[in-house]
Amino acid sequence: MKTVVVLGGGITGLCTMHYLQRQVREKKLNVKLVLIEKNTYLGGKLHSAYEQGFVLETGADSIVARHKGVMELVEELNFEQNLVYNETGISYIYTNNELHAIPSDSTFGIPMSLQSLEQSTLVSQEGKKAALKDLTMPNEGFTKESSIGEFLTYYLGEELVQNQIAPVLAGVYSGDLSQLSIASTLPYLIDYKNDYGSIIKGFDANREQFVKAANKKFISFKNGLSSLIERLEETLTDVDIIKGVATTNVKKQDNQYIVTLANGMVIEANHVVMALPNEAVQSLLQDDLLSRYFEQFNTASAITIYLGFDVPDSRLPVDGTGFIVSHNSDVTCNAATWTSRKWKHTSAEGKLLVRLFYKSINPAYEELRMMTDEELAAVALEDVRKSLGIEEKPSAVNVTKWIDQMPKYDLAHREALQGLLHELEKNYPNLSIAGCSYFGVGIGACIQNGKKIGEELAEKLS
Repeated sequence: MKTVVVLGGGITGLCTMHYLQRQVREKKLNVKLVLIEKNTYLGGKLHSAYEQGFVLETGADSIVARHKGVMELVEELNFEQNLVYNETGISYIYTNNELHAIPSDSTFGIPMSLQSLEQSTLVSQEGKKAALKDLTMPNEGFTKESSIGEFLTYYLGEELVQNQIAPVLAGVYSGDLSQLSIASTLPYLIDYKNDYGSIIKGFDANREQFVKAANKKFISFKNGLSSLIERLEETLTDVDIIKGVATTNVKKQDNQYIVTLANGMVIEANHVVMALPNEAVQSLLQDDLLSRYFEQFNTASAITIYLGFDVPDSRLPVDGTGFIVSHNSDVTCNAATWTSRKWKHTSAEGKLLVRLFYKSINPAYEELRMMTDEELAAVALEDVRKSLGIEEKPSAVNVTKWIDQMPKYDLAHREALQGLLHELEKNYPNLSIAGCSYFGVGIGACIQNGKKIGEELAEKLS
C-alpha cells in the first residue's frame, strides 16, 4: 500500500484530498490518504466566527462564483441549498473626505465605455481627455509580463489610474501596480489592446460577460464559509485527518519521504503535497538550493476589523456596499465593506456590520501592526465615525491579523516559480507544492489547483 500525505488543511489541501479520494475509489487503488493540519480546525484562511448574532469571516469573505470549478465543487458536495449570493449595489471610492461612486459601467475601475468615463466624478475633464488616447495609440511593446501600472498609465493617463483604477486593483491584488505584471492580474487587457486597438473598446466588445458576472458575482453560505469546509471534511471518510499538530520536517529518503510531526509521530510517504505558505515549505525542506527561489516570493500583510452595531443597517447610504480609500482622505483604513448590506446572512436581525481593512501598503501600517486589539478597534471606530457618521459604540468587535500571509504576484513571481518547479522535479520526485503562494490567490484558483494535483496524483498511483 502506498501512502499520500497532504500537508495543510486549507481549501487547496482539502480539494486535493477530495478529488484524490474520488479517483482512489473509482479506480479501486490501494492507497492510504493522510491530511495534516497544524490548527485545531480546517480551512486556513476560510474561517467563520459567530458573535452577537453576526457571522464574521476572519479570512476571505466570499468566493467568486464564475471561477471554473467553484459551482462544480458545491454541486458535488450536494451543498447548493446552503448557497447565498451577494447583494449588488454601488461601490464607492472615499477621497477628499467624500464618497464618490465608482461608475457602474466599469471593471476594476476601468471604464468599459466612453459614457462611463464621462460619468466619473473622480477624474477631471483634463484627465478624461488624457484617457482618450487609448482609442488611437497602438500597443508599443507591452507584453503580459509588463507592469500593469505602467501599461494602464501609458494608455489611460495618470489621473484615471491613480484616482479610480489603482485604489481598486491595489485593493484586490495587495500591491503596487508598478510591481504587478499584467499576466498575474488582468492578462486579457493585452488581448483587448492588440485585438481591438483599445482597452476600452475591448471591454465594450466583451461587455456581456462582464455584465453577467457583475450580478450575483460572489457566493457564500448560510452559516458562513466554514460550513463549506465542514462539509468537505464530512466527505473525506477515507482520509486520516490529523488536526492540531504541526509538521516539523520533511526529508527525502531514497524513493520516499519521512514526514515528522511535532508530537513525535513519523510517517513514511510515497507522495507528499505541501499545500502550505511559501515560508512553511522553505522551513520544512531546509534546502539551500531551493531557498534562492523561495526567497523571491513576496508577501503582503493585512489587519481586518469587524465592528457590529446595535443600529439598523438602513443607516448606511442607500444602495451602497462599501468603499475603497484613495489618497487625500481623513480615514486610516484602506477599504471598508458594509457587510450587513452586501451579505444579508451575516446579520440575522438586520443590524449594521462593517469590516475595515488595513493593508501593509498603508503608510500607517507599521504603527498599526504594533497596536493592541483594543487600540486597533478604536482606530476602526473613528474611521466609521468619519466615513459613515456612526457615533454609537459597537456591540461586537473582531480583529484578525494576517501578517506576511498574502502572496504578492509581482514581476519576479513567475520566474521564481518556474525555477522552483524545475528544481523540485529534478531533485524531489513525487513531492508537489500547492496553494495560493504559488498558483493563484483566489479561492477558485485554489480549488482548481487542488483538483489538478489530486487527479494527477491518481494517475501516478494507477
